[in-house]
Amino acid sequence: MVHGFPHINTVRAAITALYKRLSYDTVHTFELSMPPADVAFDDDENPYLGVQRVAGAMVRHLHLPDARMIVSFRDMRHAGSIELAAGPEYFIELNSRFKTHRKDIGAALSHEVMHVYLHRLGLAFPGTRDNEILTDTAAAYLGAGWLLLDAYRESAVSTQKLGYLTPEEFGYVLAKRAQAFGEDPSPWFTSPQAYDAYTKGLAEARRDGRRPPLAATGRLGRHRYARDRRAVQNAGGSAPSGRGYAFEGHDPLRVSFPCPTCHQRIRVPVRGSVRVRCGLCRSVLECDT
Repeated sequence: MVHGFPHINTVRAAITALYKRLSYDTVHTFELSMPPADVAFDDDENPYLGVQRVAGAMVRHLHLPDARMIVSFRDMRHAGSIELAAGPEYFIELNSRFKTHRKDIGAALSHEVMHVYLHRLGLAFPGTRDNEILTDTAAAYLGAGWLLLDAYRESAVSTQKLGYLTPEEFGYVLAKRAQAFGEDPSPWFTSPQAYDAYTKGLAEARRDGRRPPLAATGRLGRHRYARDRRAVQNAGGSAPSGRGYAFEGHDPLRVSFPCPTCHQRIRVPVRGSVRVRCGLCRSVLECDT
């Protein structure tokens, strides 16, 4: 089981790609997440009928009214797979274990149906790993992927995790979503480990909003930024790598840094306190350049 944030740069690139491909207005049509009731299974519900019901709820949530998901079960290594074609029918296979472990059917379907959504958008990252990270990130950011984090359970006798992101990375994406839409997913978690991962992801997401030149930067960050700025102004160099921000030009000197919401880079003149509006996600940022 891998923990931490090993894929964080790809996750941030995926959030940027969603805003660029969908636009701010479309992203904000997903302000409400999939409600737990839509993916809940009764103990006596037929798994074949239930899985079609949940798939239909996913289709409606993702605004895919002309897509039909044909879901079946079979013995396989992975949680699920999908055959991507022109549509309107898409064939999804889920691991046979979900016939008895029905609680996590919604989580498995959120990933597979998101493949259809991104396929129709024509949005993909090169390479299988990065594309799967994009899919997990999109599922979580657009309101269905909280189920993937809730499927994470770890004990002395067994461990389960669905998706390609680490639990903390799922928590990070859900925290970024919570910051953007004002929706707290934590009451929906039935897994204590999922809640712990969410709190760690939330801490990382909050750090994004405290990096220079943002005004909320802590004292140490402000001092480091001021030192780098003086060095650039006096010697014409650049900020050390790994800072996140970079200085460009000379007259006027500009600083570029990632938007804490969508991670698109923003460029502004170095002239003290300034209010900046991100052109991609429309976040208004207080900065001290």
